[in-house]
Amino acid sequence: MSNALTIEAPEGLPFIDSTREFDAPVPAVFRAHADPDLVRRWMGPRGYTMDVGAWDFRSGGSWSFVHRNPAGEEFRFRGTFHTVRQDRFAVQTFEYEGVPDVVSIESLTFEPLPAGPGGGSRTRLRIHAVYPSVEARDGMVASGMEGGMREGYEQLEELLRDQADG
Repeated sequence: MSNALTIEAPEGLPFIDSTREFDAPVPAVFRAHADPDLVRRWMGPRGYTMDVGAWDFRSGGSWSFVHRNPAGEEFRFRGTFHTVRQDRFAVQTFEYEGVPDVVSIESLTFEPLPAGPGGGSRTRLRIHAVYPSVEARDGMVASGMEGGMREGYEQLEELLRDQADG
């Protein structure tokens, strides 16, 4: 995959910065984060299913979903969309219900990039996630978050490619 996910978790600081580029225009990448039918198709590790309980991608909206792995284990997540600016920016809370009372605040920035070698539009997604403590941040890193994010964004890249071809 040419568009690698970069994750930085600086020593002693309670945040994680993630960056991923996509071979698609900002509106397509933003819509894939806003539309629950699209989110269901790409978010999370390969082989997991996702049931969306709520996905109100607007300022003041809420979200919840359940991931199920192939063994049938459930992982529940929820949060609130605090600020959403069309095709530009979103701020949300993120909570894994398996570790209650640990809520991160995430900023997602959608940046247009110059056209790639094939001439198509490109997008850089930057995520800055702040945790209540370094220990909470380290727990998230240790949870396998990176693998799930990597696989999810690979699936998003595939979805965006399929939509552009279709």
